[in-house]
Amino acid sequence: MLAPDITTQPTADRIDQLVTAHTPGHGLARPFYLDPDIYERDLQRVFFRHWHCVAHESVIPNINDFEVFRMASEQVIVTRGADGRVHAILNVCRHRGAEVCTKDKGNARVFVCPYHAWTYGNDGALKAARLMPKEFKREDHGLKRLQVRVVEGLIFISFAENPLDFSEVENLLHATCGQYGWASAKVAHRQSYAVDANWKLAVENYVECYHCGPAHPEYSQTHALEQPLPMIEALNAAMEERTCALGIEVGSGDHWQTSEGGRETIHAFRYALYDGVKTGSQDGSPLAPLMGRFSEYDGGVTSVHLGGTSFLVCYPDHGMIYRFIPKGPEACEMELIWLVDGQAEQGVDYDFDKLTWLWTVTTDEDKAIIEHTSRGVRSHFFVPGPIAPMEQNELRYINWYLDEISRP
Repeated sequence: MLAPDITTQPTADRIDQLVTAHTPGHGLARPFYLDPDIYERDLQRVFFRHWHCVAHESVIPNINDFEVFRMASEQVIVTRGADGRVHAILNVCRHRGAEVCTKDKGNARVFVCPYHAWTYGNDGALKAARLMPKEFKREDHGLKRLQVRVVEGLIFISFAENPLDFSEVENLLHATCGQYGWASAKVAHRQSYAVDANWKLAVENYVECYHCGPAHPEYSQTHALEQPLPMIEALNAAMEERTCALGIEVGSGDHWQTSEGGRETIHAFRYALYDGVKTGSQDGSPLAPLMGRFSEYDGGVTSVHLGGTSFLVCYPDHGMIYRFIPKGPEACEMELIWLVDGQAEQGVDYDFDKLTWLWTVTTDEDKAIIEHTSRGVRSHFFVPGPIAPMEQNELRYINWYLDEISRP
């Protein structure tokens, strides 16, 4: 018997019917990973509604530095203005829509549209529009500015006209990344992975560790999260004792909520590494200079999920930013960003290959798993199965997602 296929005649009402037909406690049906109309609704009601971490501000360290970020169908220019503030503007000329910035990164006080030479400051203000009539008002035709927040060195943007309240996120980032010194960190490496799969398959894979044991033997040798939470309670308690003994209180908190109340969603939690493991390396040995308030290793990890597409991992000697970027109904991109102390020098204070080994190996494995799943859900016979107990975060994410796309 064929599985229900609702990819034909996909209307808004049809999407609502799919949401209503969802079986509680199960994965999403086939159209959620294939249907172009559902993908467009994802953009409107999830991607353009929530905040996204795009980078660490160390990628634009100097006045007038900029970098272009491609997210879904949008290009965002992130700049550092003359006053040192970070700006985010859309790379779309207000005249005919041409890209005003044609380089991926650099240093520029202005951007000159290559089509008709309209000239914009790096804060988006229109500086010159050649041969326009006297009544033309330049102040009404600046590049579209996006909302920006910089917290603990992390740059967040929102496409929304009235963005979700960011205060709970900011407070929890101070209590987590702030303890690890991320504000004074720098980017050691960035790596992007093109994935032939819908963006939700990639996120769902990230948020659960049910697959860690069979799929990630390297990660599972050092990280206790590969076991069910009740089985690692003693390890987690010992980790917290070590952290407290260092005089450090790393925050945690579950504010995973829908946008209905006008607030952004975030969940921060901690878990232990196995005994004797200091950090996320191949053999558990240190990788780089200790960061933030840490004077010794506590054998723990702090994980942060926020906004639906941004995920952070904190070790005492380095950090990870995971970004998930929709690229189409059946394509997405994962970007990994490695952070180290801002004063650390490659080849002196850390070895590049050792620093990047674990999460490179793990993400190579994840890319293969996600694409295996993507090919499978394309089957007309695919019927989603029940979510396992160790996939509790995936179940929560699915329920959150369905609520988001149900509300205009």
